[in-house]
This record gives sequence, C-alpha cells and structure tokens, in this order.
Amino acid sequence: MGIREDQKTLRELATQVAEIAELAVQQEKIEMWKSLNRLDPVRPMVLVNHIPWHEMQVNDELTPRSSEPFLRRLETNLRRTLYSWRHLPTDRVVETFVRIPKAIHGTAENLGIVPVEEQIKADPAGGISSHSYTDQFENEDDLEKIKTPEVFLDEKETARREEMARDALNGILDVRMEGHCPRFTPWDRIAEWRGAEKALMDLAVRPDFMHRLMRRVTDAFLNRLDSLETKGLLGCDQAIVKNSGAFTDELPADGFTPDKPRAHDIWSSGMAQILGSVSPEMHDEFEIEYAMEWYGRFGLNYYGCCEPLHDRIGYVARLPNVRKISVSPWAEQVQAAEEIGARFVFSRKPNPAFLAGDSWNPERVRADLLETRRLCEHHGCPLEFILQDLSTVAYQPQRLWQWCEIAMEVAGRDIDDI
Repeated sequence: MGIREDQKTLRELATQVAEIAELAVQQEKIEMWKSLNRLDPVRPMVLVNHIPWHEMQVNDELTPRSSEPFLRRLETNLRRTLYSWRHLPTDRVVETFVRIPKAIHGTAENLGIVPVEEQIKADPAGGISSHSYTDQFENEDDLEKIKTPEVFLDEKETARREEMARDALNGILDVRMEGHCPRFTPWDRIAEWRGAEKALMDLAVRPDFMHRLMRRVTDAFLNRLDSLETKGLLGCDQAIVKNSGAFTDELPADGFTPDKPRAHDIWSSGMAQILGSVSPEMHDEFEIEYAMEWYGRFGLNYYGCCEPLHDRIGYVARLPNVRKISVSPWAEQVQAAEEIGARFVFSRKPNPAFLAGDSWNPERVRADLLETRRLCEHHGCPLEFILQDLSTVAYQPQRLWQWCEIAMEVAGRDIDDI
C-alpha cells in the first residue's frame, strides 16, 4: 500500500472511532473517573491496559494494512481502540482525538546505562521474558556511570508526526501532540543494572553504598524533571496514569499555561517492586525517603505496582499528594483495606493468572472480584479494578472478553443484588 491507500484505511477506522467517541457514555465515564479520583466514587471503575495483543486476533480485526511505519503504528492504535470497544467492555474512554507523542530525546529511564542481561522469552510471538542481569555497580567508581541524559525536542520529527497524523485523519479525529509524563522508578533500574539478588543483599551488607547509589539515581531523575519542566516538554491532561484512569478536576493547578506544563499540573507514579522482599522499615529508608522529593513536585500521584504494600501503607501515606495505592494480587486485602480506608483509592490488581491457566473458571473470577468489592464497601474504600501484567490468555481471547463483562457487572450493580 502507498500513502494514499494508508490514509484511506486510517480515515475509515477514524470515522468508526469518532462515532464511538461522540457517544454520551464517554463523558459519563470521564465524570465517574473524576469522582473516583476525588475519593467520592459513583461506583468501582474497571480498566484493562496490559493486553497480550499477539493472542487477541479474531476475524483479522487487529491486522494493520498501512505500509508507512508511523501510519502503521497509528492504525494499530485505532484498531485496538475499536477492538476494545467491541470486545472488552470496561471504563476506558474513547476520545475525540488521538494522542501523538512528541519526539523528545533523553526520556529513557535507564539514565544512559544499558543492562547487561540474558533473556529467555516465554513465547516467541510476544509477551513476557525472564531476565538474568550482570552487576555493573561493584564499587564506588561505578556510581559515576549514572548520568542525567540531555533532554531535548526533535522539532523536525515532531512536526513530521503531527503533519502525517493530521493529513491521514483529515479532521475526522483531532490530533493532540503530547509531552512526556515521567515516573519515579529507581529500583526497577537498579534491579536491571545489578540483578535483584545482589541489590537486595547490599541493602544489608553495604547500606551506605546503597544510599549513595539511591542518592545518585534520585538526583538524576530530579535533574531530568527540571529539564523537562524548564523546556516545556512535560505532558498534561492525562487519560491514564500507571494503567489507571487519570481524569480529574483537581488538575492542572492555578497558573497553568498549556505551552509549559509544570510537574504540579500533572500526575506521576512510581514503584519499588523488588523492595516487596524487605521489611517495611527498610522500604521506607531506601525508597520512601527519596521518593518524597519526587512526589512532592507533582499534583497527584499513584504508588505501587506488583509489590505487596499492605504492611507498609503507613509509610506510603507519607508520600506527598498520593491519591491511589496499588493492591497487588500478592497483598493481604483485608489489612490493605483497613489501612487505606477512605483516604486513598484502593487500586486492586486482580490476579491475571486466572486467565492464563489450562482451564478457565469464570465463577472463580466473579468470586474474587466480589470479595474485593464487599471488603471495600465495608471499609469505605474508593475502589478500582485494574487488570495488568496479563501476559497470556492461553490464546483464548474470549477469556478476557468474559473477564471484562464479569468485572463490569460486579462494579456496576448494587452489592446486595450480586
């Protein structure tokens, strides 16, 4: 296909998306996300963002036809939007515009250090991999490897992307060029640079070295944030933060100007996944104390991912402007609900393993979601179900379709009627 054929395909898809985006239900969902995010929920919200797309094909709905690489990516996103609307009923909002990232260099979180690793793929077609990392931080001199990348906008490439998108969509959907919305993930980086076992061991045997490492990494993250903010390269008006709905009427802050967003105009997020293996006190010492500097810069924040946080909510609550706390499949839900109460959004991550096994049990899914719903009702916790880390559905996409239907039923009905 040539560019004209690519454009024809994109316009056909965009027309379908635009019709869906104009439905009243989209604004209704936005308002419900806003209610949840100000801790006054209408009902629990549901979202799925980590999808094994290589397993989801049905009737060739997801196969892109465009030949030009940028347009092919745009087409893929439109096809996934339509697929999600048809088959994955959740609280995802279909917008009247497409979000195109600006070409911003220096935003990679690895701070210029390439992990030295061995990988084994679980599925050659896609999905997760196992990793074995080589330690690149054996002595004090190695701390000098950590650099703050130079952040700059490639204006020519950004303009090219915008022009191609606008030409292809022909006004059917608007085009919004987006800046960068950074996260605070030093421990993910440290695990990749050193290997989890070596990093965790040094918390006990070389704590002073690990503090110097965290100081260096934290400073690099903060310096890059300064550069993004100064150069007007931060994003704003987010739809998603850490796979969760980010619509809010609390942001941006007073004094906001669209051409130069500030950190306190937007959401951020972060995690320290490998510290789920250490004591709450050590988590506080080696993560929270540093993270406070980051989260204090932002308007609202989401904290956590796969690590169980139920026994350290008190420490997490010290982080400035935290609004949502992850409750992973490995967390003790009762303790988490008691600690979270009405203070934060209880961001429940249902177990993705329910969809991955040899057999599929919808009633097990329903019982699991109902347990969370009843627990949060009892403790007054604003609740969202965020299905993530879904690496496989055993090549049976209907499992995910049905999971979404069950989740929306559990979230949408009065608890006494379920």
